[in-house]
Amino acid sequence: MQLKKGIYAEHEAEQFLAKSLPVAASLLTKKHEQATEFIKKQKLSYPVVLKLISKQALHKTDIGGVKIAKSEQELNDHYNELLAVSKKKKLKIAGKTEGISVQEFIEGKQLLVGIKKDATFGHVIAFGFGGILVEVMKDVSFRVCPIEDHDAQQMIDELKLSKILYGVRGDKPVAFKELKNILIKASKIAEKNPEISELDINPLIINSGLDRKNASIGIRASFGMNGIT
Repeated sequence: MQLKKGIYAEHEAEQFLAKSLPVAASLLTKKHEQATEFIKKQKLSYPVVLKLISKQALHKTDIGGVKIAKSEQELNDHYNELLAVSKKKKLKIAGKTEGISVQEFIEGKQLLVGIKKDATFGHVIAFGFGGILVEVMKDVSFRVCPIEDHDAQQMIDELKLSKILYGVRGDKPVAFKELKNILIKASKIAEKNPEISELDINPLIINSGLDRKNASIGIRASFGMNGIT
């Protein structure tokens, strides 16, 4: 697959990653009626996630660009709030890859998977705890791509807070088989697409795998391929 140069918008990154990884159901919309129809068509239950999608707003939480809607009324209200944010911040959301995304809500542990092209080692995969606290926790392990099952297990166990994934205080362990498969598949994305300079999946949300939301991914991604030669 020929990839275009530049920074991918989140919607574009989701479409690309969905070919390899279990990405959460979502739709990029221009009006709240489209979001409502999508929820009904996909038979999703509330809550759902609304996200402002613009190449000018990669860090959405910093500008109030992410909302959780617990009902259809909240969906309409939050949708209008995000439109107001885009207008106030003068963000472009009219383009083909911009707008407001409605996505199924996934509960679970928030993790991070990153790929970066290193001048010495080539593509390297990073794994650790993610979400909005990723820069505070700084709990990450690294391997050269591609990796296999034993590498994925070591990356998990090297985390300082790995016990959280195994379950603490009655919490169930995450679905480790699915988590390792995701890490392995992610590491091979760079192998198949060597022009990728950087890829971040944050958060990758995984739970115990006891329901249909097993190992689903909620992506807030930057997908960069600057400087391709």
